Amino acid sequence: MLLRLHHVAIICSDYAVSRRFYTGVLGLAVIAENYRADRDSWKLDLALPDGGQIELFSFPSPPPRPSWPEACGLRHLCFAVADVAACRRELLARGVAVQDIRTDEYTGRRFVFLADPDGLPLELYEAAPAA
Repeated sequence: MLLRLHHVAIICSDYAVSRRFYTGVLGLAVIAENYRADRDSWKLDLALPDGGQIELFSFPSPPPRPSWPEACGLRHLCFAVADVAACRRELLARGVAVQDIRTDEYTGRRFVFLADPDGLPLELYEAAPAA
């Protein structure tokens, strides 16, 4: 039935700041960018390296995302990376706050958390080495 994750939609509070973060800091390529005047809303389609996408939306005065305590619903977005430590160093050099590296007790893989400009939790998870 399901083939793969096609896209994740994110509503941001400051379109320009979030656009810079996802394109400039995380390095995602722009597929399409459209202003929807009837909604006073931007929609930015961003390409993930595996073919998936992130849709970044802006809307006037969106309510804040409940985070603490964690609310029901999507907990975080996780991206596979080749080297968690190298990614962490690069993000820190760009001024992004990144938590300390942890190790998954079940898989032995390293991972780290950071947040996007609106506090959406993002995880970087070290992919298994190619066989």
